[in-house]
Amino acid sequence: MSIEVNGNTIETDANGYLSNIEDWSEDVAKAIAVTEGVALTDKHWDLINFLRDEYINNGGNQPNTRNIIKAMSDKWGGAKVDQRSLYELFPKDPSKQGARISGLPESRRKGGY
Repeated sequence: MSIEVNGNTIETDANGYLSNIEDWSEDVAKAIAVTEGVALTDKHWDLINFLRDEYINNGGNQPNTRNIIKAMSDKWGGAKVDQRSLYELFPKDPSKQGARISGLPESRRKGGY
């Protein structure tokens, strides 16, 4: 599979994850978000940037929802962040749909909160 972004063909796997993390850009994220039905806001970008930073700068770490809640609570000034608020941003699972839009590989983590 592939997506077209700014005249370039970006390869994805069957589940829509980028084949090459180096192909990611904000324009690619926006294109993936459109196909996912997600309108990106500043809060989406906070989560996207957190996921990318964790993966790229922390040995391939792909945080689960509990860790994302903690990080976004800290990022958003201690605001009450819960699972529901993250699913409002990424209805198909913040860690999985967020990773797809972030250009990261599909998580092989099994279940868990």
